Amino acid sequence: MNKELYIGSMSCTSLDGVDLSLCEIDDSKCTLIHSLEYPFEKELKEEVLELISSSTTLEKIGILNTKLGNLFANSVSALLEKYDINPKTINAIGLHGQTLWHQPSGDFPFSMQLGCPNILVAKTNIKVVADFRSMDIANGGQGAPFAPAFHQFVFGSSKKKTAVVNIGGMANITLLGDDLKGWDTGAGNVLLDYWVQICKYFPYDKDGEFAESGELNEELLNDFLDDEYFKLPPPKSTGREYFNATWLSNKLPTFQTIKDEDIQRTLLELTALSITNDLKKTDIQAVIVCGGGAKNSFLMKRLKELNSCKVNISDELGVSSDYMESMVFAWLAYKRVHNQEVNLSSVTGARKNSILGGIYG
Repeated sequence: MNKELYIGSMSCTSLDGVDLSLCEIDDSKCTLIHSLEYPFEKELKEEVLELISSSTTLEKIGILNTKLGNLFANSVSALLEKYDINPKTINAIGLHGQTLWHQPSGDFPFSMQLGCPNILVAKTNIKVVADFRSMDIANGGQGAPFAPAFHQFVFGSSKKKTAVVNIGGMANITLLGDDLKGWDTGAGNVLLDYWVQICKYFPYDKDGEFAESGELNEELLNDFLDDEYFKLPPPKSTGREYFNATWLSNKLPTFQTIKDEDIQRTLLELTALSITNDLKKTDIQAVIVCGGGAKNSFLMKRLKELNSCKVNISDELGVSSDYMESMVFAWLAYKRVHNQEVNLSSVTGARKNSILGGIYG
């Protein structure tokens, strides 16, 4: 089969930007050709966070859906312009959208991503594939994480028993093998970003410098790890609707004398240890790390210290750690355009594998 061009668009829970990947894809390989990080406007980020954390109206949801659609369309246009790409050469855009709420359990399970795909079609004249999570949830699955299927596609030839750890706003693990497994371990960068923004007004803790300046508080760490989510067996998934400012503020009242930097240090240990605790329940021999957390040198140091097996960043294996997640959605768009099921039921707990996403345009 001839290789085709797809654009993947991903805006994760950290709200630090829209990641775009232009990929050349066929049934055996996905190659990153060009990439771009498009800024997420401060006012729009605040609007998203406000909508997540408080009661709202249908009007506000509708307006935000349109604003995000315009943001994603503008980001794709910026990619096309920067690299002088003819839109007619692109088979489709895989649009994840911005997650507002992820609730895959209960009587009425759903996952809500906003960002109108029709706006992208109208502004770019490119077919769009969106709403990837709904069919998996309709078939009884968690609708997340989706990265494991792509990790298997990219790294599945590894002869070692390998885990891929993606650290975005949330963190998730993929166990590669014939029986593909994967789940969200809990918070990745989301609480680290929130606390450094509150204390230092930085968008994120570069290289974990703020965390490294503090001391680990074992009592607070144990309180964090006592949360029920960490006790749940897979399949499981989570998001900002759970691990957020409210979650953290509910944990801190009895620890009011702790220094800000000590809280940051303990939050970093929470991320590292919640990942490591799950890895130690497996027989893996190697770990591949991707996502924004891979750029946090202190977090990477702690992961290497806590795990006895070799820990690599995906860049060292030829796959961008920064753009892995957006590559996932370029690949998922390819799978949908070709009406191919995605092998995720063993990850999400769905009754069967599904063809994921709806096609617009």
